[in-house]
Amino acid sequence: MLLKQYKSSLIFILLTSLFYLSFAYDLNRNDYIKLISLYVALFVMFYKLIQINKENFTFLAILAFSFRVLFLFATPNLSQDFYRFIWDGRMILQGFNPYLSTPESFILNHIYPIQQAQELYNGMGILNGSHFTNYPPLNQLCFVIAGLFAGKSILGSVIVMRLIIISADFGTLYFGKKLLEKLNIPVNTIFWYILNPFIIIELTGNLHFESVMIFFLVWSLYLLHIGKWHFSAIVFACSISVKLIPLIFLPVLFQKLSWKKSLGFYTIIGFITLISFVPFITNEFIMNYFETVGLWFQRFEFNASLYYIARSIGYTFRGYNEIAIIGKFIPILVILLVLIITFFRKNKSTVELISALLFVLAFYYFTATTVHPWYVATLLILSIFTKYKFPLVWSFVGILSYLAYTNSNNTENLYIIGLEYLIIYSVFIWEVFVKKATKMAA
Repeated sequence: MLLKQYKSSLIFILLTSLFYLSFAYDLNRNDYIKLISLYVALFVMFYKLIQINKENFTFLAILAFSFRVLFLFATPNLSQDFYRFIWDGRMILQGFNPYLSTPESFILNHIYPIQQAQELYNGMGILNGSHFTNYPPLNQLCFVIAGLFAGKSILGSVIVMRLIIISADFGTLYFGKKLLEKLNIPVNTIFWYILNPFIIIELTGNLHFESVMIFFLVWSLYLLHIGKWHFSAIVFACSISVKLIPLIFLPVLFQKLSWKKSLGFYTIIGFITLISFVPFITNEFIMNYFETVGLWFQRFEFNASLYYIARSIGYTFRGYNEIAIIGKFIPILVILLVLIITFFRKNKSTVELISALLFVLAFYYFTATTVHPWYVATLLILSIFTKYKFPLVWSFVGILSYLAYTNSNNTENLYIIGLEYLIIYSVFIWEVFVKKATKMAA
């Protein structure tokens, strides 16, 4: 029996490795047939490996990080963002404040302030290069580290950033396992995140720093669960300083903390977050930063769901896109839901709290104008500590959004987006409403 299990695992490992190598080094995102085929095959292998080795935690952990190492020398092929990461890091090392200028402002004036400036600008694209950076300070530190160790090589910078991301995943595995143990949830549940092809491809492969943000977030939730709320607040602030998205969770933590602790918790987070921005703060920085963040609500559109429905209604009645109007209402709706969940839902236990965080973030993504695939990583890690599986389904079908790149104009096929969200909403409604109603009726 063990020999048969070993042989099956070996076959799946070899196939998975070949699929990852092909994905990393021999894939163009325009080749949608190969993209989807490899992704589906990797998910099948992922499921089989967990099924066969679910009792062998160490073995699955080794596999997860071995698969990540396969991407080490690959240039990201599904995202151009890493070029901007390298630009920002090198700008800081040259003494520039990255929040005060756009790459375009230098290149159009034939000024090349850093090594490989033109190549980096070409790589990031006109859209990215024409806007101010919106990456928080601790994220910028990761870019600086890449610049310190590989200031003249794009591939070298990629390798350094990838090692940072892989290290963060080690941290997520460590604290995720500890939190699962404390919650009496099977520890192998963490592999639905750590071994997930979506996480390996989007974070390790395409260099999205959600991995670092998630590491700090899981660490903070673990510290909060064991009662070390002071340290939890410090680590939570680090999570915010990588990506701003954890800000949306702050009100929901209130019930878990109580009035007195909440005041201290929020004060520590506010102080540390502010301190992290101090080296960059100027009047111009504040204006540029809020302008850039606002673009995500009032200009950018990608892979949305409810927003696209609202947009089509706007087209019907007015004949033009109303993103500027709809975008203003989205934060209001999200804030209202956050307040409802904060004050009218029981969130005192850690599982109840994490479930509330999951619902808040899911609602935000359901209403957002832009939902890049890698955003789902935070939903996925939160779901590990709950009974909900719709983020796992989302991590699988989210690849459909890349089919927008199969044409020269990078325009989305709304039928494909509709299929993606039909699957996601079906599972969400089943888990949150139908299954609950069935249990109550029984």
